[in-house]
Amino acid sequence: MKQDEIKKLDAYFKRLFGPSFAVRARPRKDDSCEVYNGEEFIGVIYLDDEDGDRSYNFSMAILDVDLEG
Repeated sequence: MKQDEIKKLDAYFKRLFGPSFAVRARPRKDDSCEVYNGEEFIGVIYLDDEDGDRSYNFSMAILDVDLEG
């Protein structure tokens, strides 16, 4: 993903969820970027560029232990 796309996604996540969220480039990957809440990794944004329609898919795993207490 290009740096300007990552900056736009970062601004979007900050606007939507608050200033503690950050979107960062992934090492050795150019089709996705990582999302953090503070220093905690929470998910990945994948670029979908099929048929000329550009979109982004956010994927976040939620562990069952995270749902407890």
